[in-house]
Parts: sequence; C-alpha cells; structure tokens
Amino acid sequence: MKRREFIKVVAGSAAAWPLAARAQHVDHVRRIGWLTTANEDNVETKPRLAAFVGALQQFGWVEGRNVRIDLRASGGDTATTRRYATELVSLRPDVILATGSLPASLLLEATRTVPIVFAVVVDPVGAGIVDSLARPGGNVTGFMLFEYTLSAKWPELLKQVAPNVTRVAVPRDSITTAGIGQFAVIQALAPSVGLEVSAINVRDAGEIEKTITTFAHSANGGLIVTAGPGSLIHRDLIVSLAARHRLPAIYFDRFYVSVGGLVSYGANVVDQYRQAAGYVDRILKGEKPGDLPVQAPNKYELVINLKTAKALDLTISPSLLARADEVIE
Repeated sequence: MKRREFIKVVAGSAAAWPLAARAQHVDHVRRIGWLTTANEDNVETKPRLAAFVGALQQFGWVEGRNVRIDLRASGGDTATTRRYATELVSLRPDVILATGSLPASLLLEATRTVPIVFAVVVDPVGAGIVDSLARPGGNVTGFMLFEYTLSAKWPELLKQVAPNVTRVAVPRDSITTAGIGQFAVIQALAPSVGLEVSAINVRDAGEIEKTITTFAHSANGGLIVTAGPGSLIHRDLIVSLAARHRLPAIYFDRFYVSVGGLVSYGANVVDQYRQAAGYVDRILKGEKPGDLPVQAPNKYELVINLKTAKALDLTISPSLLARADEVIE
C-alpha cells in the first residue's frame, strides 16, 4: 500500500485531534513502521488502520504532525514480506508494528534492536518470537490472537449450531506451530462431542477446492477453519465452498461471518490494534518492549449469521442467540 493511500484511509480533520495532541510541543517527527500480510484492498484493513491511528491520536501522536507511519502490505507473499521487512528496518523507525506471525518473524530476522510490537499472533513462544509471555525479552512484545484453549470451543459450538454434523474437516497450516497446535486441540476434543476429524492443507486454492469437494461427497460434514496465513489468503474461497456444498462452518474471526460464513468465535481483532497503539506509545516514551508482557484477549466474541443458517436449513437455539455478541440478519 502506498503511503498516500494510507493517509487517505486514516486522515481526519484537525478538529478531531485530541487537545493534548494539538497543544503538544514537537521536537521531531517519530517514525512508525507497519508490516502486514494483508492485501492493499482488504476490507479489513481500513478499520484496523483507523483503530490504530485513532488510538495513537488519543495518546497525542498525530500522523503528519509528530509521527510518520510507513505501511507495507505484502498480500501474503513470503518473499515480498521479507523484502518489506528489510526495507522498513532500513528506514530506521522508532518502532515497527507487525501484523501476524510471518511479519513478526521476518522482522526479527532483519533486526534485533528496533522495537517491534506484534498483533494477531497465535503462538508467539512456540514460533520463537518471544522467550516467554510474561517476560518477552529482546526487542519484541505484543498481543496474541488467542490461546490454544480457544480451539476446544469450536467443535462444541459447531455441534450446537449444527447437531447433525458428525464429520469435520479442518483447514489448517500444516507447517506452522500455530496450525499444528490448533489442529491438535480440535482433534483431542472433537470426539467428546461426537465429531470425526480430518485435516485440509491450505497451501493453494486448487488443493483446498479439491479436498473440500471430495469431503462434501459424504453426508453430515462441517468445517472448522483455523487461524493462519493460508486460511486468510483463501478465505473467500473457503466461505464460498462451504456455501456451495452446504457445509456448516465455524471460523476463528468474525470477518468470515460478515461475508457469508455461518458462525465465528474469536477475539475482537480491531481492538488489538487499539491496544497495540498503547504499547507503541509506551515504547516511543522510553519503555523497552522486552519488559512489556505479551497479552492475550480477555474476551472472545460469538458472531452468528442467521441468513446463512436459514440457507442451510439450520435453526439456531434461542439460548445460543442470546449468548451471541452479534447476530447478522
């Protein structure tokens, strides 16, 4: 994403800036890098950008006034992400925000001195990004997308939404610690609610379509879509295949439900960017990232798409609807 496009997304009127920011004496402009694997036209990007920049303004940091934000969006390509990581480090920023495990890991390959704050990372210890959650050490800290125990809720919730489902396919990244960890928890817990589990690799679109289509040939199937780069890159395909083959599916993020998925249970991702702005502010004011504990979400959201439920001839129980944080009709 070009920097001028970023400014268009997040720029607000001066009247909206906090009074503290407008009155602040500026010695020099601080520089924040931002590396994400999202696409430039990703509909999720704007609210996340707005949340981060809006929270920064609350702390007195205003884009174009006393802080500059350099955004690089790689579209999920590893080589491009690595190139952007090196490029951002060469700009000598005061701190870099990393969205996801891949950007965080590649940034750590590029620098062990520039402070890094990550968001939406599933297993930062297992991925080798931090030494521990309580004391990250080094030049990095941030916010977890969820703990593995969350994965145990997905089979249970899917069974509540679609009681006839007895088989689930799990799209997951087979070579990442996060992909392996999520699948292991699902595989361990699924039998307790009467579900047989199989895995689907998310390396490329052709493999995903072939495997889900084959899986759907047998009755009573459903999907549990785990977090990872592959499921994000191919999310539109996965949602469309679930609809085409009438497979009830539960997802880790509400975005899938907003574009037609059945149900999701996961963290409020936009809120993580507000929290990340708080850590960026503390680092810009002199604190060390290694002294700031990695934080896990303290609340998870249940989102249900009633239109999709009706298309699948599913009746959502009143008790489950009452528990939902959002119902899309």
